[in-house]
Amino acid sequence: MDKRELLLGDEAVALAALHAGISGAYAYPGTPSTELFEFIERKQEEYGVHALWSANEKVAYEEALGMSYAGKRVIVSMKHVGLNVAADPFMNSGVTGVNGGMVVCVADDPGMHSSQNEQDSRFFAKFCLIPCLEPATQQEAYDMTHRAFELSERFGLPIMLRLVTRLAHSRSDVATLTGRSQNPINKVPRGGQFTLLPSNARVQYERLTRVQTELQAESEKSPCNELVLGSGKSSLGVITSGIAHNYFMEAVGGEPPMPYLQVGQYPIPAAKVRDLVDSVDEILVIEEGYPLIEEALGGLVGVSGKKVRGKLDGSLPRTGELDPAIVAKVMGRQTEQVWKRTIEPLPGRPPALCPGCPHTDTFKALNEAVAGYEQPTITSDIGCYTLGFYPPLNAIETCVDMGASISMASGAAHAGLWPVLCALGDSTFAHSGMTGLLGAAREDVDMTVMILDNGTVAMTGTQKTLATGEELERIVTGLGVDPGHLRVITPLSRHHDENVAIIKEEIEHRGLSVIIARRACIQIKKR
Repeated sequence: MDKRELLLGDEAVALAALHAGISGAYAYPGTPSTELFEFIERKQEEYGVHALWSANEKVAYEEALGMSYAGKRVIVSMKHVGLNVAADPFMNSGVTGVNGGMVVCVADDPGMHSSQNEQDSRFFAKFCLIPCLEPATQQEAYDMTHRAFELSERFGLPIMLRLVTRLAHSRSDVATLTGRSQNPINKVPRGGQFTLLPSNARVQYERLTRVQTELQAESEKSPCNELVLGSGKSSLGVITSGIAHNYFMEAVGGEPPMPYLQVGQYPIPAAKVRDLVDSVDEILVIEEGYPLIEEALGGLVGVSGKKVRGKLDGSLPRTGELDPAIVAKVMGRQTEQVWKRTIEPLPGRPPALCPGCPHTDTFKALNEAVAGYEQPTITSDIGCYTLGFYPPLNAIETCVDMGASISMASGAAHAGLWPVLCALGDSTFAHSGMTGLLGAAREDVDMTVMILDNGTVAMTGTQKTLATGEELERIVTGLGVDPGHLRVITPLSRHHDENVAIIKEEIEHRGLSVIIARRACIQIKKR
């Protein structure tokens, strides 16, 4: 160990990736993963790595795969719903395999602090037939990142590293290692590995299935999976994973008095699970996210002669985050003895747009423009502007995923609704909105698209956007939108009446219109 640093979980992964000799990092901002890339971005000159935000997660994954193809080590990071966007190259990369070590860091968001769902990325790793590492601490996040690169190059597969919000966004002391140099270029020789024509894909998929036995054996001996049986037979055994292991240790208040298995590397170490099950009468599974381990353990008919407790039987809540108090309660311990609040709970503060946010003026104009219509429809998607759902604006009615606003508006218009409008940001438009607009322009769908151009990726910390200003206008017309129905407004209260009139004009145009509401994010203005 060289020195100790105080790091977020995200930063521990980022620093480990730099020390592991990456040549590049790719990502799209999304809480709780954003700080990982930002850390590497700040140090890219010092370490000589490529680090620029990608257009979206699919692009980021493909860019990372291309760097791995050249023989270089690379990390790609995203939040859990971002993995949905990257699912196509992700799934196929399990079949192609990788060349240079490639780590996929996915930060899940149990409790949906800033997300549409709380899906568990471990299932994606299982689906892809690749290993997944799940740290419990910032130190493990650092150490497992090093291990992930080693496993990736040994098995020729991408390796998933799964974080959750509480680990990604909390700090701890981390002991670091001496960095290694970057890999030399060593391009994959021509031979079909990365060309998934059926004749090649069958060969590659057969290889992926054969290596599963080795991956299972590696998991069984991995130091990331610790089985502690103690002496004698106990009535209760505990299986933990990831940050849930911290909650378990805090709940017992010291060395656990019962046998336990900490799972940090997948596939699930079946032999170690079997040894634990054989030594106890009852098993409690504590895992953050979906009941992946519990489901595998119970199967369809349960474990003969054993009681399995966890999320599936209601012993632990199926939704939201775990914490030490919840774990203590299910273990029959007094909550007050293991976890007490040091301050009184703060009063609730509902999320709201920043004072002076341009979106507020945009939505006020939009609301007035549609007020005279019997059944206006306004779709949207994820971003700062989603807060337009709340009072007093009450302006939007959908939020499903990045870019869905345009596509859903098209479908609503096809169904016969009128007027139909949608609202999305400039960065979201570049991420996933362009393809929806391309189809709408081809059909000249009777709808009005409002692009809220505040010049940044505001919701995740004002990162640089790829489409703003005149560039955004050129993209819109390049996708086939009639320049006569591309309007630009300035969302300020002094322009309110003029903006309302423009929105009404474009609603009345029975075809596709695009209105760009352009004013810089107030957070950028502050700087």
